[in-house]
Order: sequence, then C-alpha cells, then structure tokens
Amino acid sequence: MLLSGQEILRRKDTDLLIEPFSEDRLNPNSYNLALHDELLVYEEVVLDAASPNRYRRLEIPPEGLTLQPNILYLGRTVEYTESRGVIPMIQGRSSLGRLGLFINPGGSVGDIGYCGTWTLEMHCVQPVRIYPFMEACQIYFISIEGESDSYCSDKYQHSRDIQPSLIFRELGGDDQDTQLELNFDELLHGTK
Repeated sequence: MLLSGQEILRRKDTDLLIEPFSEDRLNPNSYNLALHDELLVYEEVVLDAASPNRYRRLEIPPEGLTLQPNILYLGRTVEYTESRGVIPMIQGRSSLGRLGLFINPGGSVGDIGYCGTWTLEMHCVQPVRIYPFMEACQIYFISIEGESDSYCSDKYQHSRDIQPSLIFRELGGDDQDTQLELNFDELLHGTK
C-alpha cells in the first residue's frame, strides 16, 4: 500500500527519515527531493560493466547548466533518507519529463533499510537548463507484507555522494580511482 503524504509526515521520524525535511515539499502521496549542485559524467565512449569507468565532476552553477542530449548525467539528491519497514521508491518529476529531461526513467526501487542520498540517472532529448537545488524527483513509500530483511550491502549503503555504477564488483572487477576532474567544455569539445 502506498503511503499518503500525511502518513509520510506521521512516520517521518520512526519508519522513515528525510533530512532536511520541509513540509511544503510534501505531496498527497510523495515528497519532492532536490538536486544537489554537482554531476558526474562518464569519460568513456563505451561503458564496460565489468570494470570501473572513468568519470568527470561538473558543478551546476547558480545560473544553471545546460544538459546536452546523448549524455548520461549522474546527480544526487540533497536529502539523505532512511527507511525501516517501508520500501522507498523515487521517480523523476513529470514537470521535468515534459521538458524532455528524464530522471531515473525506469523508476528506482530502493530496499528496506537503505540509508543515504539517492544517485539520479539523468538524460535529455534536447538541450535543457537545470539549476542547483531544484526539486527534481519524488520519493514515495510502499508498505510491505510478510517478513523481510533489511538492506545490508556495502555497495551503495550510507552514500553521501554521487555513486557511479559498481556492477563491476559483481563481475569480479576491483575498485580503482576513476574520477577525473575536468570541466564541461572539455567534455563537449575534447579540449584540455
């Protein structure tokens, strides 16, 4: 059963946590989460699921940043969330979808017991300008029937940063530093 906005408010310090929390972001059956001021963009032309892929960090300045089509951007929520006894799920806001910006287009099902910020997968069909701290997605919660274990993987748990894909760990790959600090012009034009 989907929790109503009033039920989210009632349970916000027991079964679930959203920090920071502002009641004006509460919807009838969800809560709006904001986009942080930083993005990651993969540097590789071909992404390899079996190994870490290099990426770059981009800052979203106060005047906004124009996202380009055919590029996958990874962002994160400002809010840190925790869930106990409910399943957290996030989805991009339809207002942004109507601008051709798709955030977690398949939806993101979290696990009971997940604690952390949410990494957002973003892409657009035409150039679109985004801004730091704009309300970008909604979190909603579903109750579960029956016994369940809490999320205990160390792959993404307790994240407070943007998380690139770590599926390579499942395929036998090992961690290495893949971050490259390059600016947006370098990404688009290949200049240094």
